[in-house]
Amino acid sequence: MAFENLGSKLQDVFKKLRSKGTLTEKDVKEALREVKLALLEADVNFKVVKDFINTVTEKAVGDEILKSLTPGQHVVKIVNDELVNLMGSSQSKLTFSNNSPTVFMMVGLQGAGKTTTIGKLSGQLRKQGKKPLLVACDIYRPAAIKQLEVVAKTYNIPVFSMGTDVNPAIIATKALEEAKIKGNDVVIVDTAGRLHIDTELMGELADIKTAIRPQEILLVVDAMTGQDAITVADSFNQQLGIDGIIITKLDGDTRGGAALSVRSVTGKPIKYVGMGEKMEDLEPFHPDRMASRILGMGDVLSLIEKAQESFDEEEAKKLEQKMRTQDFNLEDFLSQMQQIKKMGPIKDILGMLPGMGKMNIGDAQIDEKAMVHIEAIIQSMTARERQNPDILNGPRKKRIATGSGRSIQEVNQLLKRFEDMKKMMKQFSSAGKGKKGGRFKMPF
Repeated sequence: MAFENLGSKLQDVFKKLRSKGTLTEKDVKEALREVKLALLEADVNFKVVKDFINTVTEKAVGDEILKSLTPGQHVVKIVNDELVNLMGSSQSKLTFSNNSPTVFMMVGLQGAGKTTTIGKLSGQLRKQGKKPLLVACDIYRPAAIKQLEVVAKTYNIPVFSMGTDVNPAIIATKALEEAKIKGNDVVIVDTAGRLHIDTELMGELADIKTAIRPQEILLVVDAMTGQDAITVADSFNQQLGIDGIIITKLDGDTRGGAALSVRSVTGKPIKYVGMGEKMEDLEPFHPDRMASRILGMGDVLSLIEKAQESFDEEEAKKLEQKMRTQDFNLEDFLSQMQQIKKMGPIKDILGMLPGMGKMNIGDAQIDEKAMVHIEAIIQSMTARERQNPDILNGPRKKRIATGSGRSIQEVNQLLKRFEDMKKMMKQFSSAGKGKKGGRFKMPF
């Protein structure tokens, strides 16, 4: 999980601060020394760490803070605010041209996930009502055009290509003409990458930039490369000029140094972060929400947005009605579970809940397979058994256990948990009826 190690260390430091009734300047400086070490271990740029600690120290050791009723909380707030400032203060959205089509030029080194990111971004823009066209300007890497076409097909997005023998700047120019004819209002240009930055690469990218005058040049960097990602971002910005950064594979980087450094080093905003393989796992970057996650304060807004994307509104209303009328059965339970799975790994969902960071989620034994086992058990039941679990006797349970590859004990455990859940729902429902205008709401 992103920032797992850093978050755990910072939360331990601030737990000690909060436990003290009063703080001295020495206490604060010792805590910030630990913060400094944690940031350096997370592969945050040294100069960025130095400036960050100096700023926090200056704000945290004044009499107003140290003599307040909750000095520990004040210090945590200062660190939170400075983390937000470090990552860009507020969300930076894509900008769109007044004259269609809007052109986004994607750049980056090989292996950063540029082509996959283009597919995800185009899929999201399509869901927002845009008509994107992808342009294959990487004419050097073997099968690069084919890869773009495969990714685009996943999201049903058209691709413009002219093979590998035409100059990329010409391909991009012709693509714009095609987009105007066919009514595509967004053009996303996939450019060539290299294993390293060289003069030839930058010259070609500059030619494409001159030919199509993109609305934004977006640099894709791999979070897993740490300090190298920061060096790459600075170099691309100096030589080409970029408008925004997309950080991929952040879900696999427990350090997070790139995300905490790249904005400060380049002065360019992080627009998106890649947190998984699915289209919705390319997330808009919110500095304030990310700071909250790092400090263990959760990210409820992102959790709500994920739920809204994953849950069918009509189905949710029907389910709420069933819960209130005690008509909730295993068929409904299975449907609900399958929708929760769409939100992503349970570990990541828990990490968005306030306070869960303090429970060392990384060390917790969260069995993702348990949901698969439950699905298998319920799917081994007949429709009548799912709708009326009371008829499940010994022989039926044995058949279900055999069909699902699980034990009879696991079948019994599932049924007991389901009954306990129904009793809890009944209590909530009764409490809602006892109040004027009360109404049971699903906790999703």
